[in-house]
Amino acid sequence: MKIIRASEIGTYVFCNRAWWYQSSGYEPENKTELAGGLQIHAKHSRAFMFSSCLQASAYLVLLVALISVVIWLIQAIL
Repeated sequence: MKIIRASEIGTYVFCNRAWWYQSSGYEPENKTELAGGLQIHAKHSRAFMFSSCLQASAYLVLLVALISVVIWLIQAIL
């Protein structure tokens, strides 16, 4: 029994003909275009990770600012 992987399901949902070619062992003829697409996806992934880290840093700075304001208010009241 052949094990079906999640990537195969994704390929089938996107294009069942592409899945059939892939499972039959056909090699793609547009390897340069596919390589270019991989580079674009890698660049996008790096940009996404950077923006996620930047967003997490912004939330951390906001949390520190809010805690500082609360401490300042407590000291001002006392």
